[in-house]
Amino acid sequence: MTENKKGNLTEIAGLFLKLGAISFGGPAAHIAMMEDEVVKKRQWISQAHFLDLIGATNLIPGPNSTEMTMHCGHERAGWAGLIVAGLSFILPAVLITMGFAWLYSAYGQLPEVAPFIYGIKPAVIAIILSAVISLGQKALKNLELGVLGTITLVICLFGVNEIVALFSCGVVGILLYFIKSFRKTAPAISPLLLLQTAGEEFQISNFKILLSFLKVGALLYGSGYVLFAFLDAELVSKGLLTRKELIDAVAVGQFTPGPVLSTATFIGWQLGGFWGALAATIGIFLPSFLFVAMLNPLIPRLRKSPILSAFLDAVNVASVAVILAVMVEMSRDTLTDWRAILIAVISFVVVFYFKKLNSAFIVIGGAMLGYVLTFIPQV
Repeated sequence: MTENKKGNLTEIAGLFLKLGAISFGGPAAHIAMMEDEVVKKRQWISQAHFLDLIGATNLIPGPNSTEMTMHCGHERAGWAGLIVAGLSFILPAVLITMGFAWLYSAYGQLPEVAPFIYGIKPAVIAIILSAVISLGQKALKNLELGVLGTITLVICLFGVNEIVALFSCGVVGILLYFIKSFRKTAPAISPLLLLQTAGEEFQISNFKILLSFLKVGALLYGSGYVLFAFLDAELVSKGLLTRKELIDAVAVGQFTPGPVLSTATFIGWQLGGFWGALAATIGIFLPSFLFVAMLNPLIPRLRKSPILSAFLDAVNVASVAVILAVMVEMSRDTLTDWRAILIAVISFVVVFYFKKLNSAFIVIGGAMLGYVLTFIPQV
């Protein structure tokens, strides 16, 4: 390994450890922070290629933001960069979640953290909006894509599954290409076929925990929050986990930074202690490393095909619309009182007037302001 490659891996590890420790707010916020760090500040990837990576990643199973870290690492330092970026982003969430899991198993309840994170979501809304504006400017190449993006935003706000919206937008993009070009040749798109196996009887052991979460990680499409429905069917319905434990696991996923799938670490600990947590963590994230390793080399080839390029253009603008829809829904749930609105407004001003400011300071500032304002009574 060359000295430059070692330096790149160190840089990758440092960046994604930091992002893994401060990236609250779900995949949309994580991707917004990545766009700021990887595209704007470090210029590892062009904005156009970053958009392509978002669009393609939305079409495969697994946690989108975690998979984006792997793409970014690969672009910077090849296959080693892919692994280092993914592991670095996951590690802080896993360690923090393990800490909460140990406390929960020892004391039967979670520590009260709400006052410390009250201001984080309003702050990350500002970060997401900044990313939507910059990515949207690049994705909106023509009027047709603008119309497709608007339609995707509307149908997502009305509850249409985001994967259905993305694929549909891509198909319409291909149809528009044919209408405009009158070409009659189209290469076939071969989807990845997923194989799953499951025993008739589920007996808890570390190996069984690994297999159970491996299956979920290989089949999980869309938002990481779909994970909870899978786990309800896999564990709660079989009496292996109580619904209260699942709800508490959901809470841990909400208020810890990094990928929400670190919830699997918490549940694995409840099922099998430290080794159960490790098995669940490996199981839930391993498919993402494999999917990204297969997908990443294909994206430049997609761009070389006019038809698949039209598909990717449409998916890209749809992806920006999905991020915007997430931001709107988050705003509805978060901006419910004057304190949250004040934090959001201050964060907007800081984000747009201090464009080179690290997003970590926005998150930390929001948390500190939220902590202070929670002691001021509502008016």
